[in-house]
Amino acid sequence: FLQKDGAKIVGIIEYNSAIYNPSGLDVDMAKNHFISKGTLCGFNQATEETAMDPVEFMEKECDILIPAAKEKAINKDNVDSLNCKVVVEGANGPTTFRAEEALLKRGIITVPDMLANGGGVTCSYFEWLKNLDHIAPGRMTKKYAEKQNIKILETMGYKLPKNSPHMKNLTGAREVDIVYSGLEEIMNEATKVHWEYAVENNLNFRDACLGKAIRKIH
Repeated sequence: FLQKDGAKIVGIIEYNSAIYNPSGLDVDMAKNHFISKGTLCGFNQATEETAMDPVEFMEKECDILIPAAKEKAINKDNVDSLNCKVVVEGANGPTTFRAEEALLKRGIITVPDMLANGGGVTCSYFEWLKNLDHIAPGRMTKKYAEKQNIKILETMGYKLPKNSPHMKNLTGAREVDIVYSGLEEIMNEATKVHWEYAVENNLNFRDACLGKAIRKIH
């Protein structure tokens, strides 16, 4: 998703290897290399690589650092060596309390796991709704949306033949399109609401998420 949205992925860390290139790495090609070779080492786009201590590559320069594998990955032993502007927690509990206190002193924002890592639970919620309805999202509306798009074009004076390559852009949303759209809406809104709560109450991002959650339960 980050690559698709125009981000430059400069480093990738796996359990047995890590690669880095300040000019950027193609995530899909790196994934295919890892699947075929069992390691990131030897990937032709990397300017630096290691198989000795992959976690040390977390200290490479980047704007956004995403610890997305294990608990306590960012701790008192490595926090002062991090060279990032934002930490976005993709794992459960990847940052220790002491490490986050150190990050805050340096002005490095941590987007907490309970927010950034909520996408999986959100999609489980979509699955629950799908099971309740006994029908896949978009199944009832896909063809209707397609016909409406064609009707709008015809109203404007355009008529496309059915074999036109442009027809694929007029098709209604698939289930995966609706899931991604719903996920984006929920995650964007959750981030906006909790960020505003943090600013209004002079809280760090994690305390804002915890505080707002506790108030909801109360």
